[in-house]
Formats: sequence, C-alpha cells, structure tokens
Amino acid sequence: MIAQLSGTLVHKSPQYLVIDVGGVGYRVTVSLTSFSQLPETGNAVTVHTHTHLREDQISLFGFMTVEEKSVFQKLIAVSGVGPKIALTMLSGIPAVELAEAIGREDTPRLQSIPGVGKKTAERIIIELKDKLGREMNLSGAPAAASSTSRLYDDVLSALMNLGYQRPVAEKAMKRVEWNSMATIEAAIRATLKELARS
Repeated sequence: MIAQLSGTLVHKSPQYLVIDVGGVGYRVTVSLTSFSQLPETGNAVTVHTHTHLREDQISLFGFMTVEEKSVFQKLIAVSGVGPKIALTMLSGIPAVELAEAIGREDTPRLQSIPGVGKKTAERIIIELKDKLGREMNLSGAPAAASSTSRLYDDVLSALMNLGYQRPVAEKAMKRVEWNSMATIEAAIRATLKELARS
C-alpha cells in the first residue's frame, strides 16, 4: 500500500494530480479542499495517500492533511459510500467541519452535498458519530476550527433567512477568508459582497 508520496508536482487539475517520484509519475485523485492547498506545478509536494484496490484497477487518492485522509477512510468504510462520494463530501466540507456536522447529527448539511441522500446521510451519522468525534479530538484539531465552523453555520442560517438559496450562499461563502473574521457581522458583510459579485 502506498501511504504517502513526496516528489515534484508535474500536473494538477481539480480532477487529478501527477506527482513525479524518482522518474515515475503517480496519478492521484484529490478533493477540492486539498487541490486548493497545492503549490504550483514544478514545486515539491507531499500528499498522504490511500490506495484503493479493485479487481480491474488500483487508484490513489491524495490528501494534504492526515485528518482529511482519516475522514475519507472512515467514510468509505460505511456501507454504500464509495471513494467518489467520500471525495465529493470532502470537496464540499473541510474534514474537521464534516466531522463536526456528523457529530451534531446535521443531516441537512450532509444532504446539501451532491450524491448524498437522506438514507446515506443518516447511515454515515449512525456509523461515524462516535468514531469521528474521538478521531478528530485525538488528532489535535485546533479549537479555532470549531469556532469557525459555528460562525459558518450562523452566517449560512442568516443568509437563508434573508432569502438566499443554500447552494448560492455556500458558493459565495467559500470565497470568504473565515480565519480573518472576528464577528458574525463582518462575515455576513464579506459574504454579501461576494454575493453581489456573483
């Protein structure tokens, strides 16, 4: 099993990367969250990988953080959740926030992700609520991530109360620098600016 790759990033796209390791190019599929953290092509890169074996192929899935890889591996252990759905979930919600949503039993948040229906969301919550809670606490996820997640949820709720559709609001919210937001008012103003540009 290939658990990690370190080499030169020779190609990157939202669909996949190619990492040159000693003259061998490895094709790695990544989430949009990890894709956004990649350096420019030609630079050195290290990705944590999961090797997925099927009868007809071997696929590599890459993650910029150990936490994201761990959440991915737990998701694909749930019946009915394959690598494609797991990666889509991690593309829509960062790993720590996804773990928190599962811990809160936030079925609507999970269902907002394309391909995740009510039954799948409920199954994920039942099987992973306790496992992910322990995992993310043990991993030392920063406390700021929790407060950022709460702020995100509060802003989303406020925008929906203002009449914005959830997908439209979330698309704009993805362009906001959440770590720099001190208050909900500032976050709402920043998101409204992004919505005005859409």
